[in-house]
This record gives sequence, C-alpha cells and structure tokens, in this order.
Amino acid sequence: MTEETHLVKRAIIMAAGIGKRMQPLTFTTPKPLVKVNGVRMIDTVVDGLNQNGINEIYVVVGHLKEQFYEWASDRGNVCIIENPYYNTCNNISSLYVAREHLSDCIILDGDQIIYNPDILDPHFILSGYNAVWCEGKTNEWLMDVKNGVVSSCSRTGGDHGWQLYSISRWTAEDGKKLRKYLEYEFDRGNRQIYWDDVAMFCHFNDFTLGIREMKSGDIIEIDGLDELVAIDYSYHNFLQ
Repeated sequence: MTEETHLVKRAIIMAAGIGKRMQPLTFTTPKPLVKVNGVRMIDTVVDGLNQNGINEIYVVVGHLKEQFYEWASDRGNVCIIENPYYNTCNNISSLYVAREHLSDCIILDGDQIIYNPDILDPHFILSGYNAVWCEGKTNEWLMDVKNGVVSSCSRTGGDHGWQLYSISRWTAEDGKKLRKYLEYEFDRGNRQIYWDDVAMFCHFNDFTLGIREMKSGDIIEIDGLDELVAIDYSYHNFLQ
C-alpha cells in the first residue's frame, strides 16, 4: 500500500519574540528583520516558501510590530497576526493566536536563514520536524528515531541523534489535535513553555511524528550576537 502524501497549504511564521540574546541590536530592530549580509532573515524564509508554492503565509508579531506591517506592505503575500501576550508568555502564545490556521501547515521561525529552499518542500507523509543527524554532542533538542518515527526527544541534548530544527509540518488531523492541546495548555495557564512542548512532551503519545532529513548547511539558526558577527562582521561593534 502506498503511503498517503500530504501537502502543505499554508505557513505560520513565528516572529513575535523580543530577541534578548541579540540586544542591543534588537532594541530597535526585531530579530527576524535584521539583515544578514544585506538580506533580512525572514525574507529567506518567505522566499523559500514561495519557491515551494506556499503562498498563504501568516506572520505572528509582537515586539516592534509596526515594523512588520511596513515590511509586509512590500511583500504582498503575508498576513500579520498580532500576539498580545508576547512579552509575558513563551512562544506557545504565538501559535495560540494563530491556531485556526494549523491544518495542513508548516510552522517556522522568522529568525532563521534558509540557504536551501528544498528543505521547505510541501510534500510530506508524517507530521514532524526537519532534523539534522548529530554525531557529536549537542545541547539542542535531540530526537531518537526508529523506523522513521520519533520515539523520544531530549530537551538537554546528547549525542548520536537527530537534532530538531524549528521547521515542522502538520497534517489536517494532527493540526486539529495540536490546536486542541494548545488551547488546553494555554487556557489552563501553562504559558511559559515552548509550543513545541505541547506535541513533543505534554501530549507526545497522541501524535505519530516523523522527521524531514536535511544537512546542517541548509539552514542557520542565529541565537546570539556572537553567532551573527561570525556570519556578518559588520555587526562587530554591537559586541563591545
């Protein structure tokens, strides 16, 4: 029997955060709108989505939200969703405010640099995350995968596993479950967790998650100023 292939119909980009580890740069510019070698990080995400035929795009904003409206006026194919909880809750709040769009979707962070748009291919079989095989030790979330299905995940990392990246796809069925559990956790006051905790830890047994393999050079997640300067030296003055 041929496995059912699902198709991403829409994207949710998380872009509401304060970007503390990039301060003072992010005092005046929201992290996703920071230019790296002349290109805004979020533009690499939106362009990659468009190249894969994903044109229904929702961007969740909070910190310095007005700048996103100005940016979106030039993009033409994005819809802005405001997160009023961004400065008091973790990013579970951003997906909560965009929860009506969770069916057949891809969820990404706006502060990533996509070097290989192929990693955003809209076709998928199981809901789950993009991942890179990690041979050495990492402190990032690390998944064990057996027969193509995620069997466990470690928040504290480890070695010899699949490192989770902030790109995930969700079927219509799983999107409904994710919405239900998001509402349950958020409405009962569990607001200081990552939204990924909902499926990966809080309700892990109710999902069957796979991975989308990629290479470390396909994408860069910039966490702090030192990592930014390593890629774009023009920001070196912010380290002083």
